[in-house]
Amino acid sequence: MIFGLAELLLAALVADWLFRKCGLPGLVGMLLVGVLFGPHVLGMISPALFDVGVELRPLALVVILLRAGLKLDRQTLNRVGGRALALACVPAFLEGVAVALLAPRLLGLSPMAAVVLGAVLCAVSPAVVVPMMLSCIDRARGARTGAPTMVLAAASLENTLVIVIIGVLVGLYTGTRNHWLGMLASIPLSMLTGIAAGCITGLALCRIFARFDPRATRRAMALIGISLVLLHVEQLARGHFPFAALPAVMAIGFIMLERYEPYAHEMASKLAKIWIFAEILLFTMIGAQLDLEVALRLGMAGLLLLGAGLVARCLGVQLCLLRGTLSARERLFVCATCIPKGTVQAAVGAMPLAALAAAGQDTAPGESILAMAVLSIAVTAPLGAWAISYATEHFLEEEC
Repeated sequence: MIFGLAELLLAALVADWLFRKCGLPGLVGMLLVGVLFGPHVLGMISPALFDVGVELRPLALVVILLRAGLKLDRQTLNRVGGRALALACVPAFLEGVAVALLAPRLLGLSPMAAVVLGAVLCAVSPAVVVPMMLSCIDRARGARTGAPTMVLAAASLENTLVIVIIGVLVGLYTGTRNHWLGMLASIPLSMLTGIAAGCITGLALCRIFARFDPRATRRAMALIGISLVLLHVEQLARGHFPFAALPAVMAIGFIMLERYEPYAHEMASKLAKIWIFAEILLFTMIGAQLDLEVALRLGMAGLLLLGAGLVARCLGVQLCLLRGTLSARERLFVCATCIPKGTVQAAVGAMPLAALAAAGQDTAPGESILAMAVLSIAVTAPLGAWAISYATEHFLEEEC
């Protein structure tokens, strides 16, 4: 397994360098390395390494969200907060509705299965969007209007909402959850309890770090460890108490920046270095999950469904940004950030299939949902990464 990991790391680093040299996002190269090395092409990734990679995916997500929180400046967030909240809800809702309306005709799914598919497909990938927005913030691209910060906050909040909603819809679809109204009502409460827990944890860490003054690397590792514990707490609390770990992780970073700014920048720098490994692990494992035969089998129907959903999503973005401070070019930039799928689809794409199998029901709709999740990653992750990179250079102003 160690030799296989070495091969994967070296190939991903070379692909990242080559794609950057060609003016393309390096993560596209990592995705292609994962596809090539994965079980559906060359089969060079051992089952043990594949299982470890999938298990460590939450580590990459935690690093992304901590870096995002450590960049959420309060003044900028106050300026764009309302728009960010709208961007987290309206575009995803419109995309989900469009997919739910078209999927029965294009894929032959039942109305409820189509609704579940719409929820699975309507989230953007924080693994693609968040690092690219952090790069924009570091380079002061769009700093005047705060467009990257707005997208950063919206993408992270949207993923939390979508993951909770998918769990509710899958339970309704398989008949394992009947109190759907109570489950939907628990969504805002989950967000609030998560944010509160993150703020309390962040304040406690500020006091501990100020008292013992550990090195920046140890502080960064402590943040990662505590964030992973919060993810585990969310799993334990599921079905008993509404709690969302993702906003809690971001809140920790936000509090650290607000109360502990000099050290927050040091920790952000350390996390950026840890992200180099986490990024390779995340995107190669996502690529390794892609079954090209499944994607080809869906054909034009799947592509049309994806395209229709993205068009509806972009319309939602334009609605959210009407009468705002963003220019037309900056609104196009925000539309570009809506394209990539990946993290949520990789995490929950197989959930309906597993739930249907566990309930002893027909698994064919679950297989179609999983295939569409796979196709969405294969098509939109590289396309979205390129679109964001292009829009960043051509549509955002660089502040001096």
